[in-house]
Amino acid sequence: MLDTTTIDAAWKGQEKDANSNLDATIDIVSESNSKPDLSEIINLNDFERVAERFLATKPWAVIHTGSNDNITRDANNTFLNRIWLRPEIMRKVGQINTRQRLFGCDLSIPIYISPTGGSKLGGAEGEITLARAAARTGIVQCFATPSSYPHLEILEATERQAFFQLYVNKDRSKSEAAIRDAIATGKIKALFVTVDVPVISKREEDERASSSSRSGQMRDKKGAGFARLASSFIDPNVCWDDIKWLRSILGDIPIVVKGIQRASDAQMALAVGCDGIVISNHGGRAADGAAPAILTLLEVDRICPEVFKGMKVLIDGGFRRGSDVVKAICLGASAVGFGRPFLYSLGYGQEGVEHAVNSMFPHSDTFD
Repeated sequence: MLDTTTIDAAWKGQEKDANSNLDATIDIVSESNSKPDLSEIINLNDFERVAERFLATKPWAVIHTGSNDNITRDANNTFLNRIWLRPEIMRKVGQINTRQRLFGCDLSIPIYISPTGGSKLGGAEGEITLARAAARTGIVQCFATPSSYPHLEILEATERQAFFQLYVNKDRSKSEAAIRDAIATGKIKALFVTVDVPVISKREEDERASSSSRSGQMRDKKGAGFARLASSFIDPNVCWDDIKWLRSILGDIPIVVKGIQRASDAQMALAVGCDGIVISNHGGRAADGAAPAILTLLEVDRICPEVFKGMKVLIDGGFRRGSDVVKAICLGASAVGFGRPFLYSLGYGQEGVEHAVNSMFPHSDTFD
């Protein structure tokens, strides 16, 4: 949405009619059946609006939906907006450094691309496009076990470095083979083990889209699409002892547990020797009613601040602006993961993904 109150007469190339009654906003997609030019997309919310208009029903449902009533999905962002910034002034901020070193990777800004199964649903070449855009913008992609392309094909398109997200397979030999093949490329800098979806979640928006596309057939009551695909191989019996097994495969490569939703589990991750955690509720796609991610970050800081000294603490879920990232960094996080927004930006290809990054940090020292 473009705020017309910020457009002066010179920019528009004509004088404003003093008696005109312009709307406060312009819908960037309502006046045409074609996508708006990328230059009209000024924030991540704009990418989402365009995706809703132009993605087919099924891909939109798969990407957009949370579980059940979407309470947790929506609360992730709502509770970020309840946190206020209290800037200190007159602190000589003419030169600042937004760079972050994360598991041996130099990030231009403290964000990374979160793992999302089947990224090609968003458009372009999915994870391959994301890998190329990440390299151009100085961030890192964490690609998922259920990717749109073979893992090695994604890594071939990856310029220097990547993170690998693992769903532990019921057949452990398959997980071990996937890990060894990936680390053999020399590009895997950390393994993210997702632990917050041991059983299938109920994603109703996805169900409805699947039901409508199979007119007259029985609706899948337990889930649809990638949720059912993942549940067919994810081991529901993963436990803390499995960190030792992963360490035997990975050696010194960092192990990050993704899906921490309470302070006691953050403490446990530190105790068993993990190198990092991702505070995450799977973007509201796992258990609806789980606490917003930013509240869990606050809980960890209050109950076990030693965790921040012993490992990297990452977070994802509901982040849409650079100012949201600032809030997480101020509360102790090392970096923030973005998932859905980058899938929405894939509708504009690699240029769109790069634009998404730059829309949050247009000058690397501005948090929009």
